[in-house]
Amino acid sequence: MSDEKHGEPNPIVNALSNTIAAIRADDDQLELAKAHEALHPKAIEKLSVQEARSQPTVADAVKHLLMQQGRATDPTALVPGVRATPLSIDTDSGPLPATVYTPEDATGQGAELPVVLFFHGGGWVIADKEVYDGGARGLAKQAHAIVVSVDYRQAPEHKFPAAWDDALASYRWLTQFASRIGGDARRLALAGESAGGNLAVATAIAARDAGLPLPRHVLSVYPVAQTSLNTESYLENAIAKPLNRAMVKWFVDHLVRTEDDLADPRLSLIDADLRGLPPVTIINARLDPLRSDGAKLEDALQKAGTPVQRREYEGVAHEFFGAAAVLEKARLAQAYAGDRLRESLAV
Repeated sequence: MSDEKHGEPNPIVNALSNTIAAIRADDDQLELAKAHEALHPKAIEKLSVQEARSQPTVADAVKHLLMQQGRATDPTALVPGVRATPLSIDTDSGPLPATVYTPEDATGQGAELPVVLFFHGGGWVIADKEVYDGGARGLAKQAHAIVVSVDYRQAPEHKFPAAWDDALASYRWLTQFASRIGGDARRLALAGESAGGNLAVATAIAARDAGLPLPRHVLSVYPVAQTSLNTESYLENAIAKPLNRAMVKWFVDHLVRTEDDLADPRLSLIDADLRGLPPVTIINARLDPLRSDGAKLEDALQKAGTPVQRREYEGVAHEFFGAAAVLEKARLAQAYAGDRLRESLAV
C-alpha cells in the first residue's frame, strides 16, 4: 500500500457517512464537517498512535472554517474577557501541565472564584488541552468561574488507570491549593468532554471514596460511560464523523491492559456506586456513537438517587461542544452548562 493511500477512509463508507450527515445534521454542523474534510483527516482506526496524534482535529476545522468566513481565529477574540495562564500541578507521578482560564472581570475584586477542573477528550490516547480550548474557555465565561484544564497521562504509554489517577491527583491538589490561582477551594466542580466526561464522573466517585471534599457539580459532556459497542447509538452512528464505532474500539484497545479493565467501574461508570454524588449535568449530541452512554448514565444516576439533568442536542455531532465559534447548538449547550454550574457554585 502506498504512503498516500495509508490510512485513507474507505471511499464507499465515507460517501455514505457524508450522505447521512447531509440529511441529519444542522447546516452549520455540516459546514464544520466539510471544513474538517477539507483538511484530509485519515481514518484514525487505521493509523499508529503517533500518526493519529498528528491528524487534523475538529478544533483545526473550526479555525479553517473561521478563516473561510473571514473571521478572527484568535481564542481571545472568540471568547473575550477570559485570560489564559499556564500552571503546573504537582502529583506523585510527576508534574501535570495545565491551563488556567480566569474571567478577567473577576480579577482585582478580592473575592475568590469557584473553580472547575476540566478534562479534555481524545479517547485517553490523542489530543490535549489545547485542542479542547474552546470548551474550557467557554465554560470559564459562561460559569463565571476559573477553569483549570489539565493534561493527564495518556495511553498506550500510560495505560489504564493512569489518567484516572492523574485526574484524582489534580482534584486533590485543587482542594489544597485553589487559592494559589484565586480560587475558592470550598466551591469546586468537575467537567470534561468525551473521555474527559468519563474522568469527571469517575473523579467525583474517587473523591467521595477517598474522603475528600466533594465537588459541588459534575458536568459530563458526551461521556464514555460503558464499554459495549452494541448500544443503540453505536449501531445508529457506526460510521458517523468525527467519531465512529471503529475509532472507539481503537482507543479502548490502546487503553486497557487486559479485558478485565473493561468491567472496571472507573471505565464502565454505569456499574459504579453512584450514590451520594453532587448534581450531574450530561450533555449529548444526537449524531454521536456515545449518545446512548449518556442516556444509560442518566438512568444509573437516577436509580442511585443522584440529581441529574441530561440534554440531547439534535443535528450536531461528537465534539460539537467546543465549537461555539461556529455552531449555534454549541453556544446553547455552553450557556446551559454555565447556568447549571453557576447554580451549584453560588456562595
